[in-house]
Amino acid sequence: MGKVSILIYITVAVLILFLISYSPSKPSNHRHRRLKLRSNFTFSHQVRPHHDPVPFDPIVADLELRREDRHWERQHMEHAHPELLSPQPEWEDFADAEDYLNDEERFNVTDRLVVLFPRIDVEPADGFVTEHELTQWNLQQAEREVMHRTQREMDVHDKNKDGFVSFAEYEPPSWVLNADNTSFGYDMGWWKEEHFNASDADGDGLLNITEFNDFLHPADTKNPKLLQWLCKEELRERDTDKDGKVNFKEFFHGLFDMVRNYDEEGHNSSHQFDDSMEAPAKKLFAQLDKDGDGYLSDVELLPVIGKLHPSESYYAKQQADYIISQADADKDGRLTLAEMIDNPYVFYSAIFNDDEDEDDYEYHDEFR
Repeated sequence: MGKVSILIYITVAVLILFLISYSPSKPSNHRHRRLKLRSNFTFSHQVRPHHDPVPFDPIVADLELRREDRHWERQHMEHAHPELLSPQPEWEDFADAEDYLNDEERFNVTDRLVVLFPRIDVEPADGFVTEHELTQWNLQQAEREVMHRTQREMDVHDKNKDGFVSFAEYEPPSWVLNADNTSFGYDMGWWKEEHFNASDADGDGLLNITEFNDFLHPADTKNPKLLQWLCKEELRERDTDKDGKVNFKEFFHGLFDMVRNYDEEGHNSSHQFDDSMEAPAKKLFAQLDKDGDGYLSDVELLPVIGKLHPSESYYAKQQADYIISQADADKDGRLTLAEMIDNPYVFYSAIFNDDEDEDDYEYHDEFR
């Protein structure tokens, strides 16, 4: 069965490339298109302030991360060892990494889609990419990016290079160090007990790479102690009257809208509340208020904490839904290789160069 699938992919790919090779060499109304590293996809609504889409292609992701590493390295040196900082040309090696993508001798979009398609079409390998398969692919790319950044941070904080980070080794963020006694999180004891210890799943006082990743990205954790910490953090942030609980007013003006954003695809939050929203807010509040005392405790926030702090799975699905909505020509809810090749801008973001004289342009074929 596997050999048959491979033969099908090869046959389809050869046919598509054959047809493309006989396409007109200079189409009308064509402007120079230039690929860029970061996708221009934006999430339909933001539950949290900002979240970048992940690159579809691992090659693009690697280029981005290598360039990001250079900038991060320079910033780290400026902060930790300014006396050692001198002009370093190698830090700029990947500043123009987009040139790689736009060099047709090195990067061919159609060829890349042909290569990646069978790596995505796996559940089952039937010649179609479904929303689930695309979500899983996006999630794999996201987790790979996140772990890369976590490892980079661990290399800095693991001072004795034993593969673990202790609280003494970890430098607290600037908002803790610079806070006064009226600021959220000023108490260093709270910082240790509530966050670091919650991330320490095995309770040995040290964070391994998995625990440190959870520490930096708690929204993606499966650690119940850290999820409970997230609930306590949310309560502290929303508890405006500082009574240790969240009343309906505090819930309605903030938390409810975030839950509603998560549940309603495409909902554009304006943070305007009216009478029509109060009824469903009271219904949800009552469902969460298990002891019926009219307040929400940190424990009672647990059922919605995943909506208040969305995981990478949530964003991976949103991105997959967008891609399918843009590239699914026959609207059957899934993608063929031909549909992907016909809509490369969805996978490899394009910008148009308007500086060229439209009467005297050169045809560029970055999408092939």
